[in-house]
Amino acid sequence: MKPAPLTRFAALLVAAALANCAQNPVTGSPNLVLISESQEIAIGRREDANVRKQYSAYDSAPLQQYVSEIGQRLAKASHRPGIEYRFLVVDSPEVNAFALPGGYIYITRGILAYLNSEAELASVLGHELGHVTARHSVQQLTAATAAGIGASILQIFVPEARGVLGDNLVNLLGNVLLSGYGREHELEADRLGAEYLARTGYDPQAMVKVVGVLKNQELFDAEVAKAEGRQPRAYHGLFATHPDNDTRLRQVVGEAARFKQASTRTAQEEFLRRADRMIFGDSPSQGIVRDGHFYHAELGFAMRFPAGWRVQNRPENVTAASPGGEALIDLRAGGPAKGTPADVLRRALRLPSGTEVSPTTVNALQGAIATTSISGRPTRVACVFLGETAYLIGAQARTGAAFNQHQGEIQSALTSFHAITEQERALARPLRLRVITAQPGTTFAELARRAPLGRFAEAHLRVINGLYPAGEPVAGQSLKIVE
Repeated sequence: MKPAPLTRFAALLVAAALANCAQNPVTGSPNLVLISESQEIAIGRREDANVRKQYSAYDSAPLQQYVSEIGQRLAKASHRPGIEYRFLVVDSPEVNAFALPGGYIYITRGILAYLNSEAELASVLGHELGHVTARHSVQQLTAATAAGIGASILQIFVPEARGVLGDNLVNLLGNVLLSGYGREHELEADRLGAEYLARTGYDPQAMVKVVGVLKNQELFDAEVAKAEGRQPRAYHGLFATHPDNDTRLRQVVGEAARFKQASTRTAQEEFLRRADRMIFGDSPSQGIVRDGHFYHAELGFAMRFPAGWRVQNRPENVTAASPGGEALIDLRAGGPAKGTPADVLRRALRLPSGTEVSPTTVNALQGAIATTSISGRPTRVACVFLGETAYLIGAQARTGAAFNQHQGEIQSALTSFHAITEQERALARPLRLRVITAQPGTTFAELARRAPLGRFAEAHLRVINGLYPAGEPVAGQSLKIVE
């Protein structure tokens, strides 16, 4: 058989794909998509399992049911009411919401803390629903696959390549979820979300309002980041493509007016009632940071980081950076406590041959410590056994001079790991939102003096109540505070 030129064969493959164009459920126009609806749902199901490995569901059945009921009402009014949608509140302080292909939609309790009505909550869910109904992730994956036509051909004739290509698509999907879908797709999600709001009895202008709420949260975080000498946090592209006073946003939201019902609801008091007593900031399942100390009551340990270092609590680890950022300490679970701590250090870090690993005792716990160089940077790392888990505590500096400068602080932190005490368990209780009624003369300055929110407490309270940067409460108004 005479081999066909590669370009001709690729053209045949593309022609075959074009012959199987799918109708876009939103526009009704044909779209070139190489992923069927059943494949889309399968991708979502698989990635949902990965999401749940990183994030746990927030432990509040009433709140989960409330969010799901709102989401399901929106889904029934959408362009794809026939697929099964799943809405989940994840136990994370991040300000975020995202969707997977096939109807998997997530919202963090962190973003819920900054919303102030059911209509605003519906706006966030509607926006993410718009990405699903318009199949934005499928379009992104199709574009990537079409661009890699050579990889597609390889996949057909070399089965071993199929897993690699699949991993690449998953990586692309992950990037989409982290950085958003781009300006046009984000605007389309706004337009669709506003339509679904109008069809279910909400004022579609809530979409514009929630953009303002999240923009204020970004401004507040930028203010705090500047004071702390760090970069502002970067979240998923939820509304992130919209500048202030976005004319195009107002235009696409305005298009939903023709679907608007005679009377609309905001349901502010109902939302606040549901948000009352919700965890704010770190949760017990992730451990609690308080004044440079880290307490994890569920895992049974505590640790102290150097004073003045910026501590960040992430799902997979806890880090502390020196004020100038030239040194970093990292705490994480290192797997089962098998063998000795020295064995775990050697296995986990693949230490260079000849590296001295010294057995030690850390607050009555079996441990080991090593000082070495990793990627050319001075590094000290300890392993401590607690129960059936090996914990790794590593410290690294950019230069030898920086390591020497912070060596005392690093050593003190590494050796502060210990089994949590009963007194510390009380400190490991999470902060919670409480809803109160403003009295005549109530000010945010007054409320801030009683709030455990640090030096930016007053501005923080304004942000979570939608009154940033300079608003004050009105007597009789429902307010969120933190206790």
